[in-house]
Amino acid sequence: MAQYFRIHPQNPQLRLIRRAVDIIREGRVIVYPTDSSYALGCQLDDKHAMERIRWIRQLEDTHNFTLVCKDLSQVSSFAKIDNEAYRLIRSLTPGPFTFILKATGEVPRRLQHPKRKTIGIRLPENPIAKALLTELDQPLLSSTLILPGDEEALADPDEIRERVGKEVDLIISADHVGYAPTTIILMTEAMPQVIRQGKGVASVLTREAM
Repeated sequence: MAQYFRIHPQNPQLRLIRRAVDIIREGRVIVYPTDSSYALGCQLDDKHAMERIRWIRQLEDTHNFTLVCKDLSQVSSFAKIDNEAYRLIRSLTPGPFTFILKATGEVPRRLQHPKRKTIGIRLPENPIAKALLTELDQPLLSSTLILPGDEEALADPDEIRERVGKEVDLIISADHVGYAPTTIILMTEAMPQVIRQGKGVASVLTREAM
């Protein structure tokens, strides 16, 4: 059965954040809050933990995971960013956006889109997610906590414990986190394109499109 940490959603307790990071570094799978939903997360380079997430969600081999990063400096190690992309991402983050970018050689091939060699990148605003990323000092490999047969991510920590408490190693409770999909921006073409409108509002792109 998973450990269960109640962490303050605005002022995360450092001792619990450090314990959570120790669990991640042991190759475990956690449930943690972001600014758009609860998510499953593990170490970037842990193939076994990634396969556990894939099994929990019953994902196809072609599913694209997301790298959740602490800052733009970290992003640049895993994604190719030119000056225009850098300025756009900086203007929209932290926040509920996923950016599809060309992956660098630092990204394991199993995490890249098999044909386009891209990777999804997030820079969340959620205080708990930010604290985890700062303490871990590397991206979290993540996937939204949507279980097979469900259309939305689980939002209630008690329901999460009931439904996946035996499949994960840690559940971080931050009260109810309603599901609101991120806005996905494709940044591999000449002009950035919003390919899914979600919670994040990229007004700068709307103005440029007019």
